[in-house]
Parts: sequence; structure tokens; C-alpha cells
Amino acid sequence: QVQLVESGGGSVQSGGSLRLSCAASRYVYSSYCMGWFRQAPGKEREGVVGIDNTGHTRYADSVKGRFTISHDNAKNMLYLEMNSLKPEDTAMYYCAADNLRCLSLSSANYKYWGQGTQVTVSS
Repeated sequence: QVQLVESGGGSVQSGGSLRLSCAASRYVYSSYCMGWFRQAPGKEREGVVGIDNTGHTRYADSVKGRFTISHDNAKNMLYLEMNSLKPEDTAMYYCAADNLRCLSLSSANYKYWGQGTQVTVSS
């Protein structure tokens, strides 16, 4: 069973930084492709970044150059470093995993989801 637990969300001012963490059950990263998604109130869930188990990444245009995904296999952790945050980055952020369509930014292609962590960016 794949379990994902996000943490690290919070409230920051525009231009600030946050690092989100996703604790995964054992061997998830080596067996699955993973991604970060976000959903703002009244909007559809959108892909932020996807990563496969060889380290290839795919970022949404809106976060390129500001967000960085990384992982620590030894700790079964996935991270999302978010810099130069903007009010439009405000959303619930989710970690997701699947073993088929790697690097997809479509939420429909991910089977396993965490509960989310809230990020709020004020202007």
C-alpha cells in the first residue's frame, strides 16, 4: 500500500520561500513516478512538477525557475522547494504517485495521493 503524507505548508509573504515534504512508504520513489499538484479554491487541481525514478523532471511553466523538486531515497522523502512565492501560488499542495505515466502533470494519471498541505502567500 502506498502512503503519502505531506507537511511543511504555511503562510508567507510574497517573495518568500517554503519547503514542502512528502513522506512516502518504503520504496515508493524507486518503484513509482511522483509529482506535486496544487488546488486553489474554485479551481481544478493542476500539476506543479513530475519526477520519474531516474530523476527526470517536468515543471509547469508557472513555476519554472522558482520551484525545485528533490528526493531523499534513504529517508523515503520527496521535497518541493518553493522560492519567490507569489499570491497566485496559494493553494492546497498534494504529493502523488503512480507507476505508469511518468512525468505527467495531469492529476488523472496518478492513483495515490496524500492529504495535502496548505500554502498561503500574502501580498
